[in-house]
Amino acid sequence: MATRGTLYRDWRDRFRDAQLPTADLDARILVAAALGIEPGALVLDPHESITQESLVRAADYGARRLAGEPVGRILGRREFFGLELSLSSATLEPRPDTEILVEAVLTRIKPGPLRLADLGTGTGAIVLALLSQWSEAIGVAVDLSHEALATARANAQKHGLSDRVLFLCADYASALAGGLDVIVSNPPYISHAELSELASNVLDHDPHLALDGGVDGLDAYRQIAPLSFALLEEGGLLALEIGCAQGASVAALLCDAGFQRVETLQDLSGLDRVVLGWKDPVKPILEA
Repeated sequence: MATRGTLYRDWRDRFRDAQLPTADLDARILVAAALGIEPGALVLDPHESITQESLVRAADYGARRLAGEPVGRILGRREFFGLELSLSSATLEPRPDTEILVEAVLTRIKPGPLRLADLGTGTGAIVLALLSQWSEAIGVAVDLSHEALATARANAQKHGLSDRVLFLCADYASALAGGLDVIVSNPPYISHAELSELASNVLDHDPHLALDGGVDGLDAYRQIAPLSFALLEEGGLLALEIGCAQGASVAALLCDAGFQRVETLQDLSGLDRVVLGWKDPVKPILEA
């Protein structure tokens, strides 16, 4: 009779043979999900027998992973900044690199009754992570996809944040009225030339609307930078996730839009990942 331990080892070995980069972790997460248990229970109770239904579900999950489908897509959920977020076909799967943007904002902005906007919100990952840390803040989650907004709204409800966030279907900041303290965005930044070179686990499962950044990958930033400068209060912050080769280009767009103290941050691999810009207070005009 199959047990938790034998099922895990079977799929671990299959994933290793397929040279999946995180074979052991993938097997542990997927087998535990198929069994309806926490991953740690595979170690604590490895000899527990399992049902035929669980075997079938594990076989489905395992086959999909071997075909290149990401673990988060298989399970329909992904953890981000301590929040479990549901995914849909219209949303990106939140990546750990995006947590760098969230941490950068949290360490630079004092908590309080802040007003923030997340442009191209997808799952709502960034705005919900910030609201979960700022109990007095309110936010606007903007996306061009109604399906993505439905997913983000469900995630907000799951974490008790829906009373502090408004969901708006629009093209980036075009429908916002201003008075914002923080604007954040992880917009599409893949150039047309790079799209065809993406790994299949991204190209086949992430929505192209959330990937395609135009000919040079900078289309979204050209829209967001000047609109954000107009919408932010004096002293407000714009925080953008970028592609690893876009630091200088995006920083220049922010400077051209009027932002001051523009800063580029790196991810754990040392690659450019976030650009920040401040709308500094207007200096008083000195009388002659």
